[in-house]
Amino acid sequence: MVPVDIFTVVVLIIVAVIAYYFGRILRDAYWKGQIEEIRKDAVKRSRAVLGGQFSEQLAPYFPDFPFSPTECRFIGKPVDFIVFKGMDGKNIEEVVFVEVKSGKAVLSSQERILRDVVKSGKISWKEYAVPEGATRAEK
Repeated sequence: MVPVDIFTVVVLIIVAVIAYYFGRILRDAYWKGQIEEIRKDAVKRSRAVLGGQFSEQLAPYFPDFPFSPTECRFIGKPVDFIVFKGMDGKNIEEVVFVEVKSGKAVLSSQERILRDVVKSGKISWKEYAVPEGATRAEK
């Protein structure tokens, strides 16, 4: 075995401690810059999402919206609006599903499936009668 003097061990320990703390300083400086960029990106994306949500709900009030706002019912998911065309005149002549997009947004897979179902005419009408006892208050 090679004898190791105490001085060499102490120097190695001091170098290791300095390297450890220097590494932490570099890591913290790196992540500080990254966190600022990540936060800016998150705020930008959040604003885009909120702007899209606002524009979805305000769309019927834009001048170029093709339907009467009073005939629109906001649903949100999986489609933004259902329009009961002619409802203002108490004569519904068409039911229209409307999906509002802003910016570079595209239809989601669920929205595309719904669009295809509507276009293929796979739409039906059902009535459901609530059981009589469900709405009666007990004495």
